[in-house]
Amino acid sequence: MKPIDPAAPDDVPERLRGLAEVEDCYSVAGDENYILKVRVTSPADLEDLLQQIRGAANVTTRTSVVLSTPYENRPPDI
Repeated sequence: MKPIDPAAPDDVPERLRGLAEVEDCYSVAGDENYILKVRVTSPADLEDLLQQIRGAANVTTRTSVVLSTPYENRPPDI
């Protein structure tokens, strides 16, 4: 996500805190300011959620869809 107005306060995490579909929010360096991990049940639900995110946080979004999860939350090999 990127803010539409870069001069606006950086309060995206607070604005999206109430969206249950948002599982993780990462502040990142690069072209985007934040990356969200979300979980929805259908493409229509994703479309609805993206509209909610854009409206609530005044941001533009770029979306990638996970097709499968070979493993998740794997502990590091220390």
